[in-house]
Amino acid sequence: MSLSADWRDSLYAQIFEQEIRGLERRRASDPKCTAEDLKGVLRDLYVMDGADWIGRGEVQDITMAATIAAYEAVIAGWES
Repeated sequence: MSLSADWRDSLYAQIFEQEIRGLERRRASDPKCTAEDLKGVLRDLYVMDGADWIGRGEVQDITMAATIAAYEAVIAGWES
């Protein structure tokens, strides 16, 4: 892998793991939190991702992709 791609992969992994930990903490500490709640946030994230008409930049694109992936993973795990 090239050096220029390393930081992107590292940032993605960092954000993904951070979001997973945060969602797991929320689920453990908030008995009212449901998969439907997370799906609502995920729907909003999809809208925000699609509303990038002025351009966020590469760092924010990576952050958005990792955040969406984390929500999708937690929801899939919760429902299985």
